[in-house]
Amino acid sequence: MAAMLLTGHGDIDRLVYHTDVPVPTPARGEVLVRVTATAKNNTDRKAREGLYPTKDKGEVTSFAMGGSPTLTFPRIQGADVAGRVVAVGEGVPASRIGERGLLDFNLYPDERRDLNLMPDYYGHGADGGFAEYIAVPADQFHHVPNPELADAELAAMGMCSYQTAYHMMTSARVAAGERVLVTGASGGVGTALIQLCRTVGAIPYAVSQPDKADALRTLGAEAVIDRGDLPTFVDRVLEATDGAPIDAVMDLVGGEMTDRFIDTMIVDMAKRTTYPRLSIAGASGGNVSELMWTRIYLYQVQIFGVSHGTREEAEQLVAWIRDGRLRPVLHAAFRLSELHEAERYFVNRSSHYLGKIVIVPDAQWQEFGAPFALKGAQ
Repeated sequence: MAAMLLTGHGDIDRLVYHTDVPVPTPARGEVLVRVTATAKNNTDRKAREGLYPTKDKGEVTSFAMGGSPTLTFPRIQGADVAGRVVAVGEGVPASRIGERGLLDFNLYPDERRDLNLMPDYYGHGADGGFAEYIAVPADQFHHVPNPELADAELAAMGMCSYQTAYHMMTSARVAAGERVLVTGASGGVGTALIQLCRTVGAIPYAVSQPDKADALRTLGAEAVIDRGDLPTFVDRVLEATDGAPIDAVMDLVGGEMTDRFIDTMIVDMAKRTTYPRLSIAGASGGNVSELMWTRIYLYQVQIFGVSHGTREEAEQLVAWIRDGRLRPVLHAAFRLSELHEAERYFVNRSSHYLGKIVIVPDAQWQEFGAPFALKGAQ
């Protein structure tokens, strides 16, 4: 089969396209999926570049939650996989052949449904979807027949973004009626957070660039706050909330902004009815934030580090997708053989970029990718 192999940590030249990679064989309890679309995530780039330090902030490394790294080379990346079941392993009914579905991207360490303490995923600890075929557990490839969703759109609703977003909210116990500040709102996790807030009845306030405001409000944002002009940021958030403090912050940015985000929650503790909560699942603005711990413990700010989610959360998300309560935010599709171009576009994207990029195998391009190609692309 054709596949893009990551051959080591480094730049995009470490991604090498091959057409002679063996097709995987589904083991007991697995299904073989013919991939039709796989969404790109920022974790693809960060894993490739080794940007997951946990001790030395300058080290080049990857996940090692279980004690040793699981990213070995060569590796096929790509976590958010949509496709069709073409074969089944022992113990899986043949009736599943032909199902169109979406992968729960997690490599769970055990069978627990409400806890996931060693997050790893397809495309990192096991081969992912930047290929023509992938073998995955049958119970993690969820049937989503919805004819109104194209495969590229289904991939754009993949678990890497939506499950991370939902776990940020469940960790912080976001409830109906609460005001939630969503940072990095135009990316995959950010757009998922906006939709999920509305799904559970919370009120999302998006932090993004002004030229994305209309699209984010259409998606469900109550207001869009320009991330620029730091000295006035808190005042502008409070203006949007009519002076009420933010109940919880979903932070994908970090860096120097973290302190400002906390300020939006502790401006007047007498107006609060719950503890201030900060969920962190990204650091696009910087991996190091300087905080005064007295501000954290005196204001009783609860901080949650979030990575991935649980089986229960994945199943809830799939149910909402099937019910039409969540909708895709798809930006464009690229051919698998053009993954280098997709990576460059992803990193250097313009300010008008909103939503997800998906990667489609060349053999599936005309049916599943071409309708969503960038304007002017073939």
